[in-house]
Amino acid sequence: MRLTQWGAALTGAAALLLTACTVVDLDEFGKPIMPADPNAKASFDNKTPQQIAQQTWQPRILDVARNHALDASALTTQLNAPAAKPQSVFVRLTGKVERVDASNEREQKLVMTVNGQPVEIQSGPVMRGNAIRDAAGFRFDEFTNQVQYAQLSRALNREAVKHLPKIDDSWSGKDATVLFAATLNAGKAVDATALELKQETP
Repeated sequence: MRLTQWGAALTGAAALLLTACTVVDLDEFGKPIMPADPNAKASFDNKTPQQIAQQTWQPRILDVARNHALDASALTTQLNAPAAKPQSVFVRLTGKVERVDASNEREQKLVMTVNGQPVEIQSGPVMRGNAIRDAAGFRFDEFTNQVQYAQLSRALNREAVKHLPKIDDSWSGKDATVLFAATLNAGKAVDATALELKQETP
């Protein structure tokens, strides 16, 4: 083999080796910083929790809730046979509003009865808990960090309030239909958070 051929062969081999290698940055301890798996990349990069709540409200919250909400019977079954760990679900109830708790103007609730037990359903303007986020199946690995994930709960609760009517004592004793998210824990429905709320026509 002539020298020029050897040179060409060596150059080609070196190029191939360089192509196959990936330059990896090192951290402060000299260990390689592995690039993130693009398939595991957060879905909501560069979005605020408020933007995520608005973007997902219809397809991921309301549509899923309307199609998969438990009724009173299914909710009772789950409350009577509680899971080992808390779980959040969507529920639709139609029945009498036993009372309205407006003792705290910023955290009003209406109370309905399921299986003889009162269920307090938050209607705002301030609502607490992670029930909406968790019932919708948002996963931590979809988010940039823990802060964004935690703040989404508050953003979803605020989004819910935008779509709810104002309630007062006049709702007491009236029939209503409520679509809500709740966390089932130790046989109780806690942090119930209204998504839709309407009085039924007598």
